Amino acid sequence: MARAACSSVVTALSLLPCKSHHLLRNQFSFSGKSNKFVGVLTLEKRCFSSTVSMSLKAGIVGLPNVGKSTLFNAVVENGKAQAANFPFCTIEPNVGIVAVPDSRLQVLSKLSNSQKVVPASIEFVDIAGLVKGASQGEGLGNKFLSHIREVDSILQVVRCFEDNDIVHVNGKVDPTSDIDVINLELIFCDLDQIGKRLDRLNKGKPKDSQSKVKEEAEKSALQRIQEALLDGKPARSVALNDIEKDSVKHLCLLTMKPMIYVANVAETDLADPDKNTFLEQVKALSSDLQSGHVVVSAQQVESELTELPLEERTEYLNSLGVSESGLGNLIRATYSLLGLQTYFTSGEKETRAWTIHAGMTAPQAAGVIHSDFEKGFIRAETVAYEDFVSAGSLAAARDKGLLRSEGKEYIVKEGDVMLFRFNV
Repeated sequence: MARAACSSVVTALSLLPCKSHHLLRNQFSFSGKSNKFVGVLTLEKRCFSSTVSMSLKAGIVGLPNVGKSTLFNAVVENGKAQAANFPFCTIEPNVGIVAVPDSRLQVLSKLSNSQKVVPASIEFVDIAGLVKGASQGEGLGNKFLSHIREVDSILQVVRCFEDNDIVHVNGKVDPTSDIDVINLELIFCDLDQIGKRLDRLNKGKPKDSQSKVKEEAEKSALQRIQEALLDGKPARSVALNDIEKDSVKHLCLLTMKPMIYVANVAETDLADPDKNTFLEQVKALSSDLQSGHVVVSAQQVESELTELPLEERTEYLNSLGVSESGLGNLIRATYSLLGLQTYFTSGEKETRAWTIHAGMTAPQAAGVIHSDFEKGFIRAETVAYEDFVSAGSLAAARDKGLLRSEGKEYIVKEGDVMLFRFNV
């Protein structure tokens, strides 16, 4: 079995606290009353909106040689990122579209005799490694920070295994330190963005009363975020109302993005990862914020699974002391982290999973298929997935009174099977 840079992963959904927050207030200053942050590079890049698109992006990041490309290859299956034992082997981001595993699709497809099945998907991006000082252009900092701005969520890979043949960029394995390096670089960049924006707001004059209200909301939000960042906390930890969230969205703050921490353990720890002392550090930090969602997966094993026939995969996993693959859970965790949910359309032509934000109305969900569906929305014939399966078909669900006619105010539920009626 080939040795991967990092052979297995444990995913912890959490916002890990930064242990080096005292460095922030001691190292950096602000110029006069302008609040302008001194000493950190600003990257002006296009910001992706938070609205649903068919191209949701999750960026895989981490220090050099922690296993980013190995993870990417395993997740994407056919990824072409080269996992090499030297820093910065991935200079440009590698991108792969990954299907979100969902057993319900095959069930619906069989019941509807569909010609094809189209799952929901996430775009995974393998982003070049960074080192301390990336926010000031060290290493590949400029490329790293520009690429990470373009993703919707971040998978931060942290090395949690010893291997003398695989060089650690800092000379030793220390998950807490690795996490701090990346988190601090993201914080530094956000502080620079905020400082310059506050400077412009303080110098400028609102055009009218409405603009004044918006700018005051933005200023208040940024000042609170600034304080949190200086304490080593991410922007996403600051409670903002809807107006404030909208006012700062244009800045594309890096620490506002949802984060998944991926702790990479040795393959020998796969059957019993709790014995890994490095993993304990990640779990402890996760527990501090009352987050304990952990997914275990072996990267090299997952890579080899893609080459095996489906009927042999379970036997192979059992031989390693595990009962199921973990990468599917990682993909679903990423999907869930973005606050997304799935509804289905199912017929003879195709059965398809559609991605929407939780809380979307029926017309908004229809608009994900085509804007005309939303503009001319009349109603949505809707049945819960479980009711569709028990009935056996949409027609049978209608006959049994399980099919509902929902209007414009209906909030789509996870797993709804829908047929839209519209007129344009």
